[in-house]
Amino acid sequence: MTENCYIHIPFCKTKCKYCSFVSFPCIDKMTAYTYALLKEISENYRGERLKTFYIGGGTPSLLPVNLSEKLINKFNFAAEYEFTLEANPDDITSELADFYAKSSINRISLGVQSFDDVILKSVGRRHTAETAINAVNLLFQKGINNISIDFIYGLPSQTVEGFINDLKHAFTLPVTHISLYGLKVEEGSYYYSNIPENLPDDDIQADMYLTACDILEENGFKQYEISNFAHPGFYSRHNINYWNNNSYYGFGVSAHGYTEGFRYYNTSDLNKYLSAPVQGEYAHYITDKERLEEEIFLGLRKTVGLNIADVNKKFNIDFANKYDSIIKKYSPEFLHYDGDRIALTRKGFMVSNVILSEFI
Repeated sequence: MTENCYIHIPFCKTKCKYCSFVSFPCIDKMTAYTYALLKEISENYRGERLKTFYIGGGTPSLLPVNLSEKLINKFNFAAEYEFTLEANPDDITSELADFYAKSSINRISLGVQSFDDVILKSVGRRHTAETAINAVNLLFQKGINNISIDFIYGLPSQTVEGFINDLKHAFTLPVTHISLYGLKVEEGSYYYSNIPENLPDDDIQADMYLTACDILEENGFKQYEISNFAHPGFYSRHNINYWNNNSYYGFGVSAHGYTEGFRYYNTSDLNKYLSAPVQGEYAHYITDKERLEEEIFLGLRKTVGLNIADVNKKFNIDFANKYDSIIKKYSPEFLHYDGDRIALTRKGFMVSNVILSEFI
């Protein structure tokens, strides 16, 4: 049974310079896209009562209320559920906030990225710091009490002090969750072909991250994953489902899903999807070896890491023996291992890609 779902809304008014996600500046196609989504959902969703539901993008807050309602009404929800919608601060009007608060949506994730207006403008964001602050406060006033905000560190001209000031702004707002993402210049983004000259180097990015981890903890935000911090009780249940390697539906252009042992993803071609919204055009059955690798790769993103006994039972292995050389190589500086549980240390998070690549 699949009790979790992701929907991709691939539209933006403009594309930010750092963005490599699948998104298109053709909002005139949103109606046609919604009906294509409804067709894909009707043919694949089996009516389960969902525990987590996530609408991401792109910019889901661009979707008109009548189209959002059509999508939401296709699904059933469990007695206790988490329904997250990603939004841009400049889209949040009083009317839209009213709709969100009165609908099934109970968690909003705002792409704030920075409270520095100069930086926001330089990376192509449309909102200002004031707009972001007003959006958070308006959503809270309307009754949304689970608000997450995203920050990017390592942006052009950004300093450690400037980034910490961004976090201090956040502490004055009614937010329950903060995500931190280091800037990566990836293929498909504007920056990939036009690399800024004033990017902070790796050492400065590391200082930003480590300093942020400390100040977030000091202000009541507990780190529960490499990039995510929250007040107790407000961890993202949808993302935890990913990291626990559990199943989920994926609907829409470029959406990924994991059901009945298959990992699949949809076409990234918008016009192709509009004409034939087929789910899982690209699908791969996960072997036992791949499942184990994914269990480790995803599980070690969490600060609690992996329960060794659970992994041994699930995959019929002796974890300590199988990975003895890696454990010895990286413990205790980068890996914490006590025989019962294994987890990355904070320094381990900084080099997680290197360590995780050895496990797989």
